[in-house]
Amino acid sequence: MVSARTPYIIKKIYYSLIWDLHNGEKNLYLTFDDGPVPGITLEVLDILDTYNARATFFCIGRNVERYPEIYSQILKRGHAVGNHTYSHLKGWKTRSNEYYSDIKLAGSFIKSNLFRPPYGKIKRAQLKHLRHYYKIIMWDVMSYDFSKSVSKEKCLSIVLNNIRPGSIIVFHDSVKAKEKVVYTLPKILINMQDKGYTFESIKNENPN
Repeated sequence: MVSARTPYIIKKIYYSLIWDLHNGEKNLYLTFDDGPVPGITLEVLDILDTYNARATFFCIGRNVERYPEIYSQILKRGHAVGNHTYSHLKGWKTRSNEYYSDIKLAGSFIKSNLFRPPYGKIKRAQLKHLRHYYKIIMWDVMSYDFSKSVSKEKCLSIVLNNIRPGSIIVFHDSVKAKEKVVYTLPKILINMQDKGYTFESIKNENPN
């Protein structure tokens, strides 16, 4: 398995990307990719409400178009949103103009200057272009909630053993990740809040 924590050398090479948000405070940043979708996103929102936690949802444009009422709930409940492309394209395998058009289409539904490339796969030229329009948010800790080889107990252990002050943590509000997310999320919130941490959303400013 790839390391749960993003290697330091990767952060150094791609220093213009946002990998964590260390500021001396005991803050953590939960992020959820690939929603909104029925059957999981609202449940995630309910769990976050229970523990008075804020998060950032990197939404797929076509899902926002299909389920605008769920997307509205994300905003209504005080969370931030980010662009995760319209079609969940992998930058490495997509022509740049097609990639930009897909992101722009997503932007017509998702008003945010935050962007996360699906799969974390993006070309250097695409990064250089998109930095003019978006804060490109990566991650410090990957939960592996999407992996069939990772149990819900292992998922919990991965996160708790790797987060640090300022960590950006990746989960997915997708149907295939539901069992692990619903199991791990409350336990992470309780555990880390008991240690004095707060869960914040990533600052989102609408692009010009």
